Amino acid sequence: MSKDQFKTRLQIAKNKLLRKNLEGKNQNTSNIGSAFKLSTELVAAVVVGTIIGFILDKTFGTKPWLIIIFFFVGVIAGIINVIRSAKNMQK
Repeated sequence: MSKDQFKTRLQIAKNKLLRKNLEGKNQNTSNIGSAFKLSTELVAAVVVGTIIGFILDKTFGTKPWLIIIFFFVGVIAGIINVIRSAKNMQK
């Protein structure tokens, strides 16, 4: 192998390694950021479900039944979102 071929191969390897490192840095997030994202998804689903239940209860005069039902629907939806996001983070 000539000196020029070696330099070319070495440069290609360096470029691949640099590209791989840059892609890895863009995809990595901090643990605190990941935890914040998951907790926000859970809390948002519960809050939205509760607000919908409150509005429907006020409209139909069925207090507190629809608040309770939609609260639990929000909890279930939040847990499903957290599981889905955690699976995506593992990829």
